[in-house]
Amino acid sequence: HVQLVEAGGGLVQSGGSLRLSCATARSILAFHAMGWYLQPPGNQRELVAGIIINGGRTNYADSVKGRFTISRGSAKNTVNLQMNSLKVEDTGVYYCNAGPDSYGLDHWGKGTLVTVSS
Repeated sequence: HVQLVEAGGGLVQSGGSLRLSCATARSILAFHAMGWYLQPPGNQRELVAGIIINGGRTNYADSVKGRFTISRGSAKNTVNLQMNSLKVEDTGVYYCNAGPDSYGLDHWGKGTLVTVSS
């Protein structure tokens, strides 16, 4: 299991910004892709942003297009999620995902809570 550690969650007012980071125990080049998933209270976990490590192609859920940006960090083992114009419906636990690796495995962090107040 590869350890992923998320950071940057917190409480923010609607319209505000937060920057999440995901640090891996190995270089992100070990993975095909990385992504951020949101699990709102009482709902399922869904992909909000993803990035293909080799090439940098990104994809976003329709609900966050134009507001969120996923990017590789300056360090070789981090991926960030810049979240702007936050809405109440962006509230939930954000999980970092990495994979598949060379063994075909996906890896998850423990999540970081984002709360957007009205």
